[in-house]
Amino acid sequence: MGKSYRTLMPEGPFLASQVRPGDPIELYRGHAIGPSPTEGENTGVTYRTMMQEGPFLASQVRSGDPVELYRGYPIECSPTGGDGARGVVTGVHVLDTDPDVEETGIDAGFSPEPKTLWAPDIAVGKVPDKPGWIPGVPPLAVEYAGSAQDEATLREKIQDLLEHGTQYVWVVRLIGSRRVEVHRPNMPMETFGPGTVLRADGVLRNSVPVEALYDRRKSLELAFQNLLQRHGYSSLDEVRTEGLEQGIERGIEQGIEQGIEQGIERGIEQGIEQGIERGI
Repeated sequence: MGKSYRTLMPEGPFLASQVRPGDPIELYRGHAIGPSPTEGENTGVTYRTMMQEGPFLASQVRSGDPVELYRGYPIECSPTGGDGARGVVTGVHVLDTDPDVEETGIDAGFSPEPKTLWAPDIAVGKVPDKPGWIPGVPPLAVEYAGSAQDEATLREKIQDLLEHGTQYVWVVRLIGSRRVEVHRPNMPMETFGPGTVLRADGVLRNSVPVEALYDRRKSLELAFQNLLQRHGYSSLDEVRTEGLEQGIERGIEQGIEQGIEQGIERGIEQGIEQGIERGI
């Protein structure tokens, strides 16, 4: 959510000066981070932290605590900025209304392992209406990355979600040119800019224009179309046409009813008049 991440784990023992050229590792806060094996050009480099697990469990985190957990270490989540806050609400409009979506959550806590707890900015699917952390991971996770984003933590979060079953992670970049990075299991990252669309087959029925994840007007337009589809309409014009046809049919019915009523009334009047004349 443009959430600011700061890992609260103690710093590790390693120094950058101890890493030799060619060593297949990076360092984060003194902990070694190593790329996992890749399989040809179609597999992006992934990262797994080689640090020991920390002492904390997801069950120890209370709802509302401003932290996530990774491998037993807490990760602080600071309040988001205005662009991230607006972005999340904008994204929810278009994603939650998709005709195939039944469950969506904001900052929902997912615990794929006892010592891991992730809270994607937007989670699509697998968000039950009951208390407690959610086992597993969502099919689609959306993150909004602003100026305070901790890239190392985001990278670990993306990789861990994908390894535990998330099918798509969309990272909406709010700094520089607006764009969305799409991460999928065992696939290289793809970047989509304005004018392009995103798909999440098996999760969303409709494609999502990149702009709909940060442009409120575009998001509301798409949400309205989604709501029409949920009620069996393909467009507003179809609703108008159906309303016009129903109005015409009802008008004809009312005209016939009125004609019959008027005919009966006129017949009664004529009968009375004729009876009076004959009586006279």
